[in-house]
Amino acid sequence: MKINKKEQEILEILEKDARLTPADLSKMIGEDEEAVKSMIKRLEKEKVLVHYTALVDWSKVEDSEHVTAMIDVKVTPKRGVGFNETAERIYRFKEVSSVYLMSGAYDLSVTVEGRTMKEVARFVSEKLSVLEEVVSTTTHFQLKKYKHDGKIFEDKQTDNRMVVSP
Repeated sequence: MKINKKEQEILEILEKDARLTPADLSKMIGEDEEAVKSMIKRLEKEKVLVHYTALVDWSKVEDSEHVTAMIDVKVTPKRGVGFNETAERIYRFKEVSSVYLMSGAYDLSVTVEGRTMKEVARFVSEKLSVLEEVVSTTTHFQLKKYKHDGKIFEDKQTDNRMVVSP
């Protein structure tokens, strides 16, 4: 799909802050609010603008059980469909939040979310690894999130005291 410069500006702005209103966007790009609404509607219809989301730091929520794992998956591609059919089978599982075709030693990178490490491990052993196209998997549990989608998660406390030395 070919997009114009204003639509590209809208996409770049919304990618940084999806909470902006069409009124805010119209001021930022110097365009009429109705025109902005129309552009957004077109981008949504064509699935260029796919979803609006919030980025949550679950580590700051008390008693939240949230585990993320990145799984490298080696797959035997099927004649005529390559990796697409297997990727589709994998992304349909409710535990899977993303699937990417990768270059390198593994074919697919799968991100899985669960409440516990055991729950994620069970998904890998009972649902993912048993797919006949899956040759092998390597699971990496996320221990700490420092930066995601360009946003830094860690609050650094700066010491503003004056250094005193003899």
